[in-house]
Amino acid sequence: MQIRWHGHSCFEITNDISIVIDPHDGRSLGIKPPSATADIVLMSHDHYDHNSYKSIRGEHKNVFAFAGEFDFKGVTFTGLPTDHDEFGGSKRGKNIMYTMNIDNVSICHCGDLGNIPEEKVLNKVKGVDILMIPVGEVYTMDIKNVIRFIDIVRPRVIIPMHYRTGGLSIPINPVDNFLDHLNYDVEHVGNEIDLSADELPDGTEVWLFSR
Repeated sequence: MQIRWHGHSCFEITNDISIVIDPHDGRSLGIKPPSATADIVLMSHDHYDHNSYKSIRGEHKNVFAFAGEFDFKGVTFTGLPTDHDEFGGSKRGKNIMYTMNIDNVSICHCGDLGNIPEEKVLNKVKGVDILMIPVGEVYTMDIKNVIRFIDIVRPRVIIPMHYRTGGLSIPINPVDNFLDHLNYDVEHVGNEIDLSADELPDGTEVWLFSR
């Protein structure tokens, strides 16, 4: 399996199929657009920096903020309903976290998670192998709640996303604000990584992508 970061919250996961999650168009954010071809595009919510499926090549299935379980080309996906803010979604709306299992590696992409989910949602992501989580605060959870959420989930790999990078026009915080609060090892993995289940760490690590 290969994981590639296309900036902001956009990731491409490739094995027998190609999955793109939360695509942006680049131009609207002041960063490079994604360069990816997908079989399926998942979108966590209807904000312009997460829903640009037209920026992705291929005749892909588009799944927009779907809560529930569905299968596509041998992969089972689950959309878990959460909030984009700490007020039950009344301020920024709802958000979907997507989970999937690829090559015996379980992955959760949190979208724009704005608050720690309710217990029945937490129970479905506890112990996930890879957690892709927004850490830029401002429009998502503050660092205190991000840390609490990580402590509950206990993933093997934490992948920060949705933080300030060079050129980004959205006023969110840099990743260092998050890393300064952690006691985990940080691995700089570049723009993409190839991995299998037996290459996952025994404990918890942060994998920091670059672009």
